[in-house]
Amino acid sequence: MGIPVLGICYGMQLMGYHLGGKVKGEGRGEYGMATLQVKDGSPLLKGVQASTRVWMSHGDEVQRPPRGFQVMAATETTGVAAIEDRKRRLFGIQFHPEVKHTAEGATILSNFLEICGCRRDWNASSFVDDAVEKIRRVVGDGRVLCALSGGVDSAVAALLVHRAVGDRLTCVFVDNGLLRKDEAAQVRKRFAERLKLNVVFVDATALFLRKLKGVTDPERKRKVIGREFIEVFKQAAKKIGKVDFLAQGTLYPDVIESISVKGPSAVIKSHHNVGGLPKSLRFKLVEPLRELFKDEVRQVGLRLGLDEEFLYRQPFPGPGLAVRCLGAIEKDRLDLLRGADAIVGEEIRAAGLYRELWQSFAVLLPVRSVGVMGDDRTYQYTAVVRAVESADGMTADWARLPYDLLGRISNRIVNEVRGINRVAYDISSKPPSTIEWE
Repeated sequence: MGIPVLGICYGMQLMGYHLGGKVKGEGRGEYGMATLQVKDGSPLLKGVQASTRVWMSHGDEVQRPPRGFQVMAATETTGVAAIEDRKRRLFGIQFHPEVKHTAEGATILSNFLEICGCRRDWNASSFVDDAVEKIRRVVGDGRVLCALSGGVDSAVAALLVHRAVGDRLTCVFVDNGLLRKDEAAQVRKRFAERLKLNVVFVDATALFLRKLKGVTDPERKRKVIGREFIEVFKQAAKKIGKVDFLAQGTLYPDVIESISVKGPSAVIKSHHNVGGLPKSLRFKLVEPLRELFKDEVRQVGLRLGLDEEFLYRQPFPGPGLAVRCLGAIEKDRLDLLRGADAIVGEEIRAAGLYRELWQSFAVLLPVRSVGVMGDDRTYQYTAVVRAVESADGMTADWARLPYDLLGRISNRIVNEVRGINRVAYDISSKPPSTIEWE
């Protein structure tokens, strides 16, 4: 087509393969942090230091670039980490410039915009105006039901829809029994009382716990939760009256990780608002944030008038504590997890680290171990603390929390949450692990 092309990771391998290079898997991968050694003269890598930190996630690699390409960077384990054919304006990089952990990724993407001659006119304000206009065109005179979870994504989506259609929006908040401690009360106070949104509260705890009884497979959990959410919405819609659309806070990472669009990429997880929707869904979907990452959603939220304290709340998974309570979902185990999770949040905030972390939470394992408390022998559950740093959730590195902070968290959990006698800390990055355990 004669236009600039940037192949990232698999994109570089695809480019190398189709243009006559050699691509091969060596039976070993390169995941996580790597040091990139950069050659001079590359317009794509202009301004990047000769040695810089990048984030890798690949099993295959380009062993020989196609004719006309030059190798412009390498790492200790990957000899071909950046290639370019300047004449045809074709560029490939094996690492991910779009993630926080690539130190100069923004510079590389900026250089590619210069190569393309792109105008940089996107901003949160223009997005709000465009999104509101698009919602008005799509919805017309219809009524909208919004799946309000209490998190940032659904809140921003709800405010965008409210700005577009006003009182023809009704928000439904479902207490599914899988929420964090005191979550339902906080949602009522923030959205119904402060923001004056029309919110219908539905307590469906008993329904969800009954449907999840005996379900241990992570994907089945997500599918069950997604199906029941839709059924609850349908019932709520009947009481409200005629409803045509369902608004959701779906983000771009949800779409990427939930659907294999083309090729051999795997579905990483089925979100209740992406992979769990039944074909018989009567509502038409309105997803104004579908092409945004979390940092962009926060910019939009600021433009809509939401306070920073709320906007920088850490992400919470759509299926809630179901994907942090490994094994069977039972009320008593959920209560243990809620207690441990609340302690993690309190201590992270007290340490002044909440805004620095992408997510910090507790996980409950279906594993019991022997302990001793006073003169008694105990046989209780194990909790895991998970804390990660990220910019968009697509990749994440485990947070190096201070030992004394980890000690306080562990001490409080085993002393205050009766039923947990052991605490571990997760030091896995994404990839190869995911942020959530299920």
